[in-house]
Amino acid sequence: MPPADLQPAQFAGYPPKARQLAIEHLDLLRRLPLSFVPLLLREVIAYDWKFPAERRELENQFLYLAELDTGRFQQVLKPFAKLQLSAELERANWVNEPTQFTEQLTAHLWATHQIDQFRAAAVDYIHELNVAKPQPPLPVPRLAIVLIGQGVSENRYRLFRKLRPHGVYFSKVNPGDGRKMLMDALVARATAHPMPFAHWYVDGGESMSCEGLSCISYQALDSLRAQIMTNITKVMESGVGPEALRTKLARMTPEDFGMKNTGGDAVLNRFQLSVLTEGSGTQIYSTTFVQWAARELLRRAQPLTLLARFAPRLREQSIKDLLAQERQRPLLDPEGSLRDADMGAYYTWLNQQRLPGADQSRFLVWFEDHSEGVAIAPSMKAGSESSEAISLKELVSRIA
Repeated sequence: MPPADLQPAQFAGYPPKARQLAIEHLDLLRRLPLSFVPLLLREVIAYDWKFPAERRELENQFLYLAELDTGRFQQVLKPFAKLQLSAELERANWVNEPTQFTEQLTAHLWATHQIDQFRAAAVDYIHELNVAKPQPPLPVPRLAIVLIGQGVSENRYRLFRKLRPHGVYFSKVNPGDGRKMLMDALVARATAHPMPFAHWYVDGGESMSCEGLSCISYQALDSLRAQIMTNITKVMESGVGPEALRTKLARMTPEDFGMKNTGGDAVLNRFQLSVLTEGSGTQIYSTTFVQWAARELLRRAQPLTLLARFAPRLREQSIKDLLAQERQRPLLDPEGSLRDADMGAYYTWLNQQRLPGADQSRFLVWFEDHSEGVAIAPSMKAGSESSEAISLKELVSRIA
């Protein structure tokens, strides 16, 4: 079916807000080429469960396209319209299954050597969109805080090798009440700038009180992880390949696990489920869980404040032993987890740098209960060291 034949009734299976958004922009959707419109509908169909930043980006796409005059509209979409699609793709149910269509489209573009053409078109389109609809100024610079090394009493590994060139390495941080001070700073920012899903706390173990914050923790999701692991085990034991497993995981919904699906709960539950079904190893390794959750939050929610705390993960073993260990007494590896978290902190900083306002963002990583940390901010001299005795409260105040 060509996009020009779209009818309101075809969106009956969409969630309420997504259906309303699609119907409101039906005339625009009818004008888009088949190689483009399902990509947009893939975002529309998940609108009800998106974070405010994601909704704003999607709405800006509709505004941008609607404001183009006829000539400019055709010029912007021409690279997509020139792509040659197969008859199978043209017959696909791309309205109700836009994600599956996107996967099939990607495979087709690779097979027909059109993937470079598509990528170039997508890069140009995003650039034009960002120029036309720039992000609004932030009310406060972004702040990301990462805690690593929980449970490690002694360390001989040189920490923060990747981060030291970008900020100041502090060697005499006073660890007293450190975690509480950081949580207080997080709560203070959330109180001063109350915005939905703008201030996050992610914990690889138990979480502290989360009043006024958006929080997820590895241990709080024990039951959900166990159910997902049961599904993974059954699929693996059936002898099917990884693609079938990936497909099954992608189709899981919060309703499958009895999770609430209304209001903010629906958004948070969808996100938690996506972390456990889209991330590789997030169901088993707490360090992977924290790193992936932080990555996805920065990409999707674009928070003003993020505190990510790594905790000891399971020791590396065969997948069979790991699956069995999830049901038994776990064997933890604090020292190995410290190295994982050290690299995870670096990746978190990199992902923060991809967001608008990155040149003014602040970042702090601390070796929990120890005296080492790195602070990155416009006021911090890159690649320098400090032996000044300083508390975490003072350090946060200095970079914020």
